[in-house]
Amino acid sequence: MLTPSTIVKPLAAVAGALALAAALTACGGSSAASDEKTVTVYSADGLKGEAGDGWYDKVFADFEKETGIKVEYVEGGSGEMVQRALREKSNTQADVIVTLPPFIQQAGSKGLLQAYTPKGADQVAGGDKASDGTWTSVVNNYFGFVHNKKELPAAPRTWEELLDARYKNRLQYSTPGVAGDGTAVLIKAMHDFGGREPALAYLKKLQANNVGPSSSTSKLAPKTDKGELLVANGDVQMNFAQSKSMPNLGIWFPAREGGKPTTFALPYAAGLVNKAPHADNGRRLLDFMLAEKAQREVSAVGGGFPSRKDVKPTDANAIRLARLMEGVEVFEPDWADIDENLSAYVDAWKSATGS
Repeated sequence: MLTPSTIVKPLAAVAGALALAAALTACGGSSAASDEKTVTVYSADGLKGEAGDGWYDKVFADFEKETGIKVEYVEGGSGEMVQRALREKSNTQADVIVTLPPFIQQAGSKGLLQAYTPKGADQVAGGDKASDGTWTSVVNNYFGFVHNKKELPAAPRTWEELLDARYKNRLQYSTPGVAGDGTAVLIKAMHDFGGREPALAYLKKLQANNVGPSSSTSKLAPKTDKGELLVANGDVQMNFAQSKSMPNLGIWFPAREGGKPTTFALPYAAGLVNKAPHADNGRRLLDFMLAEKAQREVSAVGGGFPSRKDVKPTDANAIRLARLMEGVEVFEPDWADIDENLSAYVDAWKSATGS
């Protein structure tokens, strides 16, 4: 992967190797259920194309052609997918969950995932997979914002600029605690402003310009492209892919006044669901998504960054993505703290913003 030298991966425990035999004996679906030619994926939005041309579209079609297993796909916000799986815990429907931090950690801590180490996971950096083998990054990604290039040719540079009256009802970010990228707004603000209280004080002021809640970040890019919004949150992979059909969409990274633009890694992480009804099919799909062929298509088809260190694409998208990240400082969130205190952080955000 063409990754700038400034980029470091988010902190997570270093993964330990888990034997395949142990994974196969973990609590999963029955062998009868696993023989069915279907696999159900609950996923955060972003990897499926608006016009059926996304990474998921290509990978799922190739998977079905090779294995005969049909992928049943359910999409929503990162937190929404985990909450749905939690509600179904006594009658599990999903086989695989793909979601962003901190919700993949949340899924693990709530017992929604079982250990399985996909083939090729040895080439995934330690910070991009769980130490207990319950999840592995399949597409690397970074948090970002978008702006309308037609009405706002030069992207805003700082957080402080977004408080200007010109952005009133022309700015929106997805809901922390529900959407992964919405939660990322809160995480980045806490980093950039130096703590929870100054971040909340800023977001309270920003609320005067904010259109309101959105459970899904992917819905904000079309509004920005059309000019309904001038600025919205997003992530690099999703917005880069959307920009193919949304010519007015530009990606940028806010800085504090006097500081440098920052971001953090926000990978799409996949795990096998505990008591999955089609666990064997889920394992095969995880192997397939992490295989070298699918990983080479992450940038060329999906506009993202491969998770495997040994896959270093040189396609046009990979080159453009590397240039986009130049000069952007990538910090390392304390995911353990965020997982432990996420509810408190979200409640504090709700209180500060009146949401």
